[in-house]
Amino acid sequence: MDARGFLKAVTASRAYRGQLAYVKELPVREARYAELEPPLPPALAARLVELGITNIFLHQTAAIASVRSGRNVVVTTGTASGKSLCYHLPVLERLLLDPQARALYLFPTKALAQDQLRGLFRLGEGVLPPEQVGTYDGDTPSHQRRKLRDEGRLILTNPDMLHQGILPRHPAWGHFFGRLSFVVIDEIHTYRGIFGANVANVLRRLRRVCRHYGSEPIFIACSATIANPRELAERLVGGEFTLVDEDGAPRGPKVFAFWNPPRLDEGTGERRSANSEAAELLAALVGEGVRTIAFGRARVVAELLQRYAAELVARRHPGLAKKIRAYRGGYLPAERREIERQLFAGDLLAVTATNALELGIDVGDLEACLIVGYPG
Repeated sequence: MDARGFLKAVTASRAYRGQLAYVKELPVREARYAELEPPLPPALAARLVELGITNIFLHQTAAIASVRSGRNVVVTTGTASGKSLCYHLPVLERLLLDPQARALYLFPTKALAQDQLRGLFRLGEGVLPPEQVGTYDGDTPSHQRRKLRDEGRLILTNPDMLHQGILPRHPAWGHFFGRLSFVVIDEIHTYRGIFGANVANVLRRLRRVCRHYGSEPIFIACSATIANPRELAERLVGGEFTLVDEDGAPRGPKVFAFWNPPRLDEGTGERRSANSEAAELLAALVGEGVRTIAFGRARVVAELLQRYAAELVARRHPGLAKKIRAYRGGYLPAERREIERQLFAGDLLAVTATNALELGIDVGDLEACLIVGYPG
């Protein structure tokens, strides 16, 4: 069932009370490609072909060209537009050509780091030995941390671990920092307010440590579509950036629907709970076999959405109730990895989540998204 069919079905049901407030449709957009000169190293180019990537999007080519010229780059293009290749390709290219080169990836959540690690292993198969790549965070065993510190060439971590677990021990990391060629900062739009100010200080400290050991890494940043990505990147890092914002990726049709819970009392203006409305919509989507993610702004919302929707689905489609899982901060690492694995493998039809998962999924594989409450 497509989006139009689903909206037609829910607005024709007996429970519908005028909740659909506004609908906006975005049309299909064709892909735009550009030639990369000089081409990628043969081993990396061959791996892309094996993965079915025969052309490079316009924005990816522009980002790679800027990085090759030694400039800091910030990329802001649409969801599922292949932003990760804007930094994976130039980084892997340098690691292939220069055995001494090192790279550091910073992500705001562990889930996103795990997702990108999977993508790196897939892209780097036969290009970069897997033992030279890994995540360095609170879930990493101590023996693996030492091995990554001493032998790792591409390390994925987060600003908190960089601040607390890596920079204070910079003498032990001197070999890594002295050869650091790239620092990738993904999802920079999350670094705002007090948190953003703290991350900006950590990045300045990182640059000072790198200069102390004789390196001046190139920074590659990625952001969701925001009004001032270059200004944000420059304030975070303290250096000049080149902006890449001309999106060359194709886009399928999208439908945005604003759903307003119905009034319960015309006198007071009280409305039905947004959680109850979202659970009904989620259950209807699961019943149609639509792969869906639902975001709540608090852990308790994610748990309640899962429970309410599972109860509704159990009455209508008993076999599908177990295909809905909740994901939030506070779960054990093994639990988080298992839910992520089930979602990526297609074992789940729906996940109710906080932003602990929002930054760690490939949304291109999902068909519907529910955002419960004003996203800010």
